[in-house]
Amino acid sequence: MSDDQAHPGGNAPLLVASNRGPLTIVAVSGDDGDGDDRITRGSGGLVSGMQAALSTTPHAVWVSAAMNDRERALARRAPKGRISELPEVADALRGDFDVRLLPIDALTFRNAYNGVANSTLWFVLHRLYDLPTQPSFDATWRRQWNSYVRFNRAFATALAEAAAPGATVMVQDYHLFLVPKMLRDLRSDVKIGHFTHTPWVTPDDFAMLPDDVAHAIVEGMLGADVLGFHTERWADLFRATARAVTGVDPDGVRVFPLGTDEDEMQRLGGRRTVDNALRVLNDTVEDRLLIGRVDRTELSKNVFRGLLAYRELLRTRPEWHGRVVHAVYNNPSREDVPAYREYTARIERLAADIDDEFSTDDWTPLIFEIGDDYPAALAVLRRSDVVFVNSVRDGMNLVVLEGLVLSERVPAVVLSRETGAVETLGDDAFVVNPFDVSATAQALHEALLMPVEARRPGAERMRAAAIRLPPTKWFQAQLDALG
Repeated sequence: MSDDQAHPGGNAPLLVASNRGPLTIVAVSGDDGDGDDRITRGSGGLVSGMQAALSTTPHAVWVSAAMNDRERALARRAPKGRISELPEVADALRGDFDVRLLPIDALTFRNAYNGVANSTLWFVLHRLYDLPTQPSFDATWRRQWNSYVRFNRAFATALAEAAAPGATVMVQDYHLFLVPKMLRDLRSDVKIGHFTHTPWVTPDDFAMLPDDVAHAIVEGMLGADVLGFHTERWADLFRATARAVTGVDPDGVRVFPLGTDEDEMQRLGGRRTVDNALRVLNDTVEDRLLIGRVDRTELSKNVFRGLLAYRELLRTRPEWHGRVVHAVYNNPSREDVPAYREYTARIERLAADIDDEFSTDDWTPLIFEIGDDYPAALAVLRRSDVVFVNSVRDGMNLVVLEGLVLSERVPAVVLSRETGAVETLGDDAFVVNPFDVSATAQALHEALLMPVEARRPGAERMRAAAIRLPPTKWFQAQLDALG
């Protein structure tokens, strides 16, 4: 019996596969101590863009992993993990599309997600390793890699079971690099797209991985008909890596630069909670210029050097004392990974040092917050005179695009040359080397000096570029490329 016969498939003409799904499931404590599940649709432009295509396609399915024990229990209650058939989930989805949640066992998930995806692949693709000591691919890591293989195989099997003949399957990101080939081996009739949301690296950087692992990843990705990247730079680097690893010049590598949804961002930014947060922010900033930054406490975001650059600006340009405020809002990121906890502690110490060195009775030079306060983050973007992003490496960086849409101040942009957004925003940003603290401080100085009317033409061009390919059109462009 052939693999295609072993997996005759289902009736879904369009499927999306991603590590994290379109639903948010949280426990809500009751008065009696028992907790119910609150199930809501996920937010964000990317989720909304894919939901739009699924919602207009009858029998479409989104396949994702259960992220915790509560979600695994929910998935086991549903036939074949189709949680959209449970009444409490159906209310949240409104029948727009089906969701299949894979109850992969906790150890396999943890090894695949934290051990390989977040602590290996993310580090390689963002060049985050401290090379004298890391990485080290030992027997423990090999067990984690085996979990990553099982994790990907569970997705491939679920997709093969659900896909209709000739279906289109859209696989997302570095968590699922092996899925395209696995699925191709099971279902040669389906059309497969894979999109990598991270940057890519040179063949030499990628060769840091064990040879068999590097080969498995590239071969896994090449199982797709179309491989999508945010920029020509990342696509070219993948082509070079594929040639180095397999000797094959890959077909089907395409560029789809993701933008932001202007209407959605204006809706979110115009909420009453954001208005309230903006009033609080303005009480502190008053009529001063604001350098705004919204990020995660993610190693690749380079918050530490960003704070160093701001400190150098204040040390070398005392004329800005009392005239500028830097607002930094960070969402906690990967707190279960030791390197991230240590990094967060470092940036907190540096922020405190800056405050101690420069603050006065009537001037707060730095507003620094770590927490999940989305209204406050959007308020910062609305108030920013300078939007500041200095990532070590970034597949795109949607925050800078969102800042251009939301800012009410005709913003200048100081932007790392290692972001995908550089290709989108062109020559209108102050582009910096993310490792050069002094040059970044100088760019902040020049951005602050630029008069509003001088900023306006560039800000308008950048804003137009930011909304050129919103998530709905971005996803549709990939579907069109698959024919």
